[in-house]
Amino acid sequence: MIGSGPAVGVLALQGDVREHLAALTACGVQAVPVRRPIELDTVDALVLPGGESTTMSRLLETFDMLEPLRARLAKGMPAYGSCAGMILLAREVLDGRPDQQQLGGLDVVVRRNAFGRQVDSFETDLDIDGIPGDPVRAVFIRAPWVESTGPEVEVLATVPPVTASGHDAGAAAGRIVAVRQGPVLATAFHPELTGDGRVHALFCDLVREAARAA
Repeated sequence: MIGSGPAVGVLALQGDVREHLAALTACGVQAVPVRRPIELDTVDALVLPGGESTTMSRLLETFDMLEPLRARLAKGMPAYGSCAGMILLAREVLDGRPDQQQLGGLDVVVRRNAFGRQVDSFETDLDIDGIPGDPVRAVFIRAPWVESTGPEVEVLATVPPVTASGHDAGAAAGRIVAVRQGPVLATAFHPELTGDGRVHALFCDLVREAARAA
């Protein structure tokens, strides 16, 4: 732990690292980039950003981060994964590469690139359990969705029938895009890109709760 408050790391191997660091800092926690096991040892929680999940999986092995991160998650470290981070945290991924590694922090099965290619990216408004007020604007970029959840996983949000632009959500309607299992949170979308800090604030509350219970 660094200093007097919770230190929240952002896995800084690939993806939206800077945006997550800024959002966490705005929540009042100490936000630090994490690339090595020794840096992982200094933080109380970790964010796994969006990016490319297979690349991030390989980099976790290259930087000797895979097993230390699995061990911290198994011991109850709070974690938040957005988009590719959700894929990495899952117990199982569909349509992934055969050599893709999973962290197993969430008892969920996710489908990689479920919403289609980059050109199929879209935005919509989501009602998210645990976040009061107006709906959260969600940005989906080559996003996964959750195919199934284990008994201890709480579903926080699903895709509405109509997107923010007024288009029919089609096969995406009702798909699970935000989940929580204890101190582990994951979203299929990118809250770090919208300026709405409420998802990060929800995660920071989980981090503080875990610190008080320790």
